[in-house]
Amino acid sequence: MTPVLLLAGLLLCCACSRKADYIVISGYAQGGTYTVKLNRQGPSGRVRTAPEQIKQAVDSILYTIDTTLSGYNPSSLLSRFNAGERIPVNDMFLDIYREARALWEETGGALDVAAGGLFDLWGFGFTDDTLPPAERIRGLLDSVGMHTLAPGMEEVLAPGRTLSGCDLALREGLHPVLNYNAIAQGYSCDRVADYLHGIGVKDMLVDIGEIYCDGKNPSGRSWSIGIDRPVDGNNQLGADLDGIWQSGGKACGIVTSGNYRKYYIRNGKKYAHTIDPRTGYPVSHTLLSATIVAPDAMRADAYATYCMVIGLDSARVFIQEHPELEGYLIYDQDGEMREWASEGFTLADGVNR
Repeated sequence: MTPVLLLAGLLLCCACSRKADYIVISGYAQGGTYTVKLNRQGPSGRVRTAPEQIKQAVDSILYTIDTTLSGYNPSSLLSRFNAGERIPVNDMFLDIYREARALWEETGGALDVAAGGLFDLWGFGFTDDTLPPAERIRGLLDSVGMHTLAPGMEEVLAPGRTLSGCDLALREGLHPVLNYNAIAQGYSCDRVADYLHGIGVKDMLVDIGEIYCDGKNPSGRSWSIGIDRPVDGNNQLGADLDGIWQSGGKACGIVTSGNYRKYYIRNGKKYAHTIDPRTGYPVSHTLLSATIVAPDAMRADAYATYCMVIGLDSARVFIQEHPELEGYLIYDQDGEMREWASEGFTLADGVNR
């Protein structure tokens, strides 16, 4: 869930000085749209790559991600793998599994891309909503998750770099299903940002559902990102803001995760889309949303989800124990909305609660 970009939409180029040369490119990606704002005047001089070439390269990166990692594209490598096919594996497929495995180990199983079957069971994956019986949940806990899969894909690849679920599973009869929703958009931002840095761009904002930014905006100031209030039914980005974060010019990803847009109610009880893969059930605690600033967007994406899994107190401790992170937690206290921010999380209105 992306924070809200607070910048007037620029469709061509603008300049905050004679040296700056900002352009905006946009298009379709991952079932939605993307926007990239960048200054063609880099720290080492003018970026020589033409705007048309930059857009073509960004579109190519996002196309590769879509055809590799999208669970909504039925012809992607991920969809075909989840359907039980033997697939040809590219470097991106290997890379994101490696990253996801490391996050699973780091979080003690709270982030588990191989628990996709649980999300489907609850209706928050690639299926419709449902309320599963306890026995089905218990059964899935034994047969899904990273603990059922090989530590690395490279070790089990067949000749010709092909792979099936049977190769990856640690025991017979398992049908692995992978779901990268918790990190794929952040991962996409990072890949685009890597390309832009590689051609000499410094000032940029990459918005692909999640956000990566670096340097300054066209006004010569740091990027400003709005944080939505986590009110149930607040489905319009920027319609109801809790505060505005300032980047300070640093290179980072910023991502908000919350349970106020994806949920359903059965028998008077709210079931949120954040599933704890260790228990098999949607989380139930006072944390309403978590915004994480990290050195890259993939980890901001992952850790925002992780905070929503572990709840307010543990999330606060986690952020404070990781100096490379900043965080902003919005929670319920006796029916009232409260906020907590780490020391370095800067809000435009000066609020730091």
